[in-house]
Amino acid sequence: MTIRLGITGATGRMGQALIEAITVLKNVELVAATEHSGHPALGDRLGKTGIILDDDIDALCAATDVMIDFTTPVALKRHLDAAVAHRTAVVIGTTGLEPHHMAYIDEAAEAIAVLHSANMSLGVNILAALVQQTAARLADDWDIEILDMHHRHKVDAPSGTALLLGRAAAEGRGVSLAERAVRQRDGITGARKAGDIGFATLRGGSVAGDHTVVFAGEQERIELTHRAESRAVFAHGALHAALWLATQKPGRYAMADMVA
Repeated sequence: MTIRLGITGATGRMGQALIEAITVLKNVELVAATEHSGHPALGDRLGKTGIILDDDIDALCAATDVMIDFTTPVALKRHLDAAVAHRTAVVIGTTGLEPHHMAYIDEAAEAIAVLHSANMSLGVNILAALVQQTAARLADDWDIEILDMHHRHKVDAPSGTALLLGRAAAEGRGVSLAERAVRQRDGITGARKAGDIGFATLRGGSVAGDHTVVFAGEQERIELTHRAESRAVFAHGALHAALWLATQKPGRYAMADMVA
């Protein structure tokens, strides 16, 4: 069975990584690609694919089995609406999503299969499972800090992956991340509160994505780290997710469902 695939934001960094990754996969055919209205590349042929780049998301969904979306939060609802109208499954890797975006995904998942993950890497999702297990085994006198570093062009902080890891830690502890997260520190902040989950953000260069979860106890420390060497790991993960999602019933899925 060959999966017909559509890519939104096809000229972006992740779009290009996806197109490159498709060339080494069997059973996946790129049949449509879009960019936002007004993009200077509209009407051009997309590299060696021969596909004409346009901004018609409805046409993309009508022609495909699965759409992969790594664009922007503002475009999410329009893309989901088109996918629902054409019964197209969707893999979402867009980060920086707010609660109302999550509600859009939940609503769409009543009609179509949707897989959303802040990180499509198999390694990161295994790391999240390890973080949850570690947090569950350690008392709250072990401080949890999460560090993420990305390239200078990344626009959201903490990264979606850092928040994914924070949720894993909070679930392990049986607490709410919203209530225990500390995302900013500046000036005289006072002593660290037991049970808090701290975040630190670094941005610079061309780093694809480095994440470390630190469990700091008295006179000892556990550090769990994942480093992405390139965006190719995210692209390959998203493509495997698309292959898996094409066979699933309507519902909301995560990478953990695929790798379970």
